[in-house]
Amino acid sequence: MATFTRRDWRGGEHIPREGGFIAVTNHLSYFDPIALGHFLHEQGRAVRFLAKASLFDIPVVGRFLRSAGQIPVHREKRTAGDALKEACQAVDRGECVVVYPEGTITRDPDLWPMVGKTGAVRIALRTGCEIVPIAQWGAQDVLLPYAKIPRLLPRKTMRMQAGPAFDLSAYRDVPFTPSLLKKATNELMDVLTRMVAGLRHESPPAVRFDPGKTGLPSIGNPYKRRA
Repeated sequence: MATFTRRDWRGGEHIPREGGFIAVTNHLSYFDPIALGHFLHEQGRAVRFLAKASLFDIPVVGRFLRSAGQIPVHREKRTAGDALKEACQAVDRGECVVVYPEGTITRDPDLWPMVGKTGAVRIALRTGCEIVPIAQWGAQDVLLPYAKIPRLLPRKTMRMQAGPAFDLSAYRDVPFTPSLLKKATNELMDVLTRMVAGLRHESPPAVRFDPGKTGLPSIGNPYKRRA
């Protein structure tokens, strides 16, 4: 990373130096976990990602993910809850767990954060830990969304902005309901989107992209199909 990228990092003081917490971030390409891992590593934190289970079936990649202690998520299966349970256990042990609330690389045509899923909020409310939002921009210049061949030169700038812990005080010590979890998640995504807008020096769209309402499938490369 030091050789092939430049870095514009901000907000490192918001990363807890010890204790378990959830880091949430926007998802731009297959390269951004490396960029985010670099940022968090330099803040003194080892990282555990929630990653889709299919990645663990790829030769070499799967072995690397397992050896690095990453957490497989079996989406749309009965065992999907096991990932949240393992993430809660990791947080209770004092680890940093990264959650992509969008669940996949953004399908928004302009790469804005999409509608979020409730997993990060569920983990935080169950464990009592903090959620630290981290906006990122630049990984898509190294590796386009869903692409597999990187463009390392000329060197690209990885922009990271960590913000203060998301305020969940209004949602603690009250019964879990789907509407409560969704409301908290929407607020979290609003915070993250504003942070991404700050990195991009642009205004986000008025309505967040929802792939479930567009007819796009849950997997695959929508950009390739559009081309």
